[in-house]
This record gives sequence, structure tokens and C-alpha cells, in this order.
Amino acid sequence: MIVTEADFERCLDRVRMAPAAPGDGVFGPDSVMWQVHGEAAVFLGAGRALLLQLAHPWVAASIADQSKVFADPIGRFHRTFNIVFTMVFGTREQAIAVARRLYRRHQAVEGVLPDAIGPFAAGSRYLANEVEALRWVHATLVDTAMRSHDMLLPALSEAQRERHWSEARLFAGLFGIPSEALPPDRASFDAYVTGMLASDVLTVSPAGRDIAQQIFSGAATRIVVPKWYRAVTAQMLTERLRIAFGLPFDAAERRRAERALAWLRRSYSVLPHRLRTVGPYQEACARIQSGQGPDIVTRLLNRAWIGQPQMGDRKRSG
Repeated sequence: MIVTEADFERCLDRVRMAPAAPGDGVFGPDSVMWQVHGEAAVFLGAGRALLLQLAHPWVAASIADQSKVFADPIGRFHRTFNIVFTMVFGTREQAIAVARRLYRRHQAVEGVLPDAIGPFAAGSRYLANEVEALRWVHATLVDTAMRSHDMLLPALSEAQRERHWSEARLFAGLFGIPSEALPPDRASFDAYVTGMLASDVLTVSPAGRDIAQQIFSGAATRIVVPKWYRAVTAQMLTERLRIAFGLPFDAAERRRAERALAWLRRSYSVLPHRLRTVGPYQEACARIQSGQGPDIVTRLLNRAWIGQPQMGDRKRSG
């Protein structure tokens, strides 16, 4: 099912009708979304989320055919994080503005699969604004953020996990995903993710494997991914997908991942607040506490996380 513009606006109405959070955000300081996505630990799972998205042949094809990921890998990283962080930490107006920008970008992404892959026939049409593809991308972000949080911090309670999914359903509205297309509760969401990971819908195509190998080797981006990060990313995948992407994970790689995580757990808890939390979270806290914009340190952190000094549409940020 394609998300039409009318469908998308109905999803945005759902977001508008939700009670406003402090600072006029979609979410606020008491939300589990802030608790999870405000931690710099979320970056630990960025590789996993990307690979899970690339494992879907439609997503891989759209990135291979339409994206400038190799020409501007840092720019793509910044654009992705700017959209997600603005939806979570921005004002409602900012969140809806970036949601509309994302929808318009997705409208231009369509094509046909050159070869049969998994359950998809050669020549089958793919579209970025298709509900099932959007639902999977949203799921990779939500599931990976929670997993990354729990790898470095005390695991959230079952009640907090349930609330996180309830909030994530509202987050999905900003992607244009109708509520009826979403699992109703956390257990159903976990079952959906487990089912997708085992399903042939996730079949790594040559395009997906090539993109992954070029990114993780640094061959196309000239950015060297640390061996420990690659090992942790491999550990976060299922064995089937590790093999499909050609990611090594022998005993030496497993030890490397375990050593890295042990060191990160020890050091993460003693990091100063400025380094432990992401810039957009700090910007949102300042907006709520004092009504002020981000200070110089937060603006610098924002440039590292989202490539600009403030959240929102690049045309409006200064």
C-alpha cells in the first residue's frame, strides 16, 4: 500500500492531536523516547540499523539508485540523524516540517528491481513511500535504539519498554505509517521484528552487500570504521545476515566485541553529561528550561551529530 499525500496528512493529524509535551514537542523529558534517544549510546547501533535496512531489497535498491551515500557519506549521516532527532526532540512544528521534507524526498524514490531477490521478482516495482518498507525502516530505528541503550545502560523495565513502543507508534505517524499498520503492543512489535529477521523478505541483494562492504571497509567513503565497531555491529546481527553481508565473526571477532563493550560500559557511566547526551537533546532541554536556543557548546555538538547548529529544516537553521 502506498502512502498518498492524503494518507500522510491524516498521520500528521494524529501527531497534532496528541497532547503537547513540555516545550511544545511531540515528546518530552518524561518520555522514554527522550530517555533512550538522548543517550550518545544510540550511535552504537547505527551500523546495525543501516544493515537491517539494506537487507530489505527495496531499501537497498533505492539507496543504490537514488542516494548520494558514497559521494557524501557524512552528509547522509547528518541528514538521517537530523530528521530522527528533530522528530524526537524538536518542537511539534519542527517535527512536522522535517516529516514533510522526508515524505517529499521519498516521493521521488521509485524504480524496479533489476533481478529477482528473495520473494521479489525481477522487474517488480519499489517505492520508498510504501507502507511495508516504511514500517521496516521505522522498526529498525526503534528496535536498534532500545538494544543500543541496553548494551551500555541498565535495561529498561517491561513497563518502560511498553511505554517506549506506545510512544514509537506516535513517532511512526511522522513517517506516514497509519496506526492500523503497526503492532498494537510491545510483544507484538518484538514478534514482528523476530519474524522479519527470519523471513526471506530480508534477503541481502548484491546491491545491499556492495553498499555495506564499501561503507564498512571505507573503500568508497574514505572513512575507516574501527574494527571494534564492526565487530559490535556483527554481534548485533543474526548469523544469517552476518554471513549474507560477509561480516566476519569468528572467535577473535567475538572477543574484540566483548572487550569493546566491557570498556564502553566502564567508561560510559563516568562521561560528563555534555558528552554522554546528544546535542539535540541538550538543545531541547535548554528550550524547556529557559526558553533559550542552544549555547555555543550545544551548537558545536549539533554540528557533529546533525551537521548544523540547530534542529529542523536546514533552510531555517542558522
